Amino acid sequence: MQIKEAIKILKKGGVGVMPTDTIYGLVGSAFSNDAIKRIYKIKKRNKKKKLIVLISSVADLKKFKLKINPLERKTLDKFWPGKVSIVLGEIAFRLPAKKSLIEILKKTGPLVAPSANPEGLKPAENIKEAKKYFGLSVDFFYPAGTLKRKPSTLIKLNKNGEIKTLRGTIK
Repeated sequence: MQIKEAIKILKKGGVGVMPTDTIYGLVGSAFSNDAIKRIYKIKKRNKKKKLIVLISSVADLKKFKLKINPLERKTLDKFWPGKVSIVLGEIAFRLPAKKSLIEILKKTGPLVAPSANPEGLKPAENIKEAKKYFGLSVDFFYPAGTLKRKPSTLIKLNKNGEIKTLRGTIK
């Protein structure tokens, strides 16, 4: 699978498994209701759990009609780009540091990217594990070897700049 093919599939509302800056993700367009519904169904994910959205720049937040105040912007600049997902309003966003992923996001637009595993199981560390989990239910698998990393740290950012850690640790 070439990345160009994966990008075409994602732009058409498809769903696939590919590496993020942390672990393999089950990815789809953040603006495709069909892709988002498929991801919840494929992962057997609780509908109340939100999906993390990968963005290519802070400017992408405008696509979600978010207004960022100076305190919030200061916090975003502190953690991004990097492996910290930040809840703004109702959605968790991450601006990855991985340049190749940023280039993909510039072409596809923001992508929802929960971990590549059915809810309750450990994230796939390679494409072989992802294929066992998802088989023919996804449109593509884009391999990048074995990824033995942790999911992103997840924090919630309040309008007053207050940070609450929801998962992981902040350095």
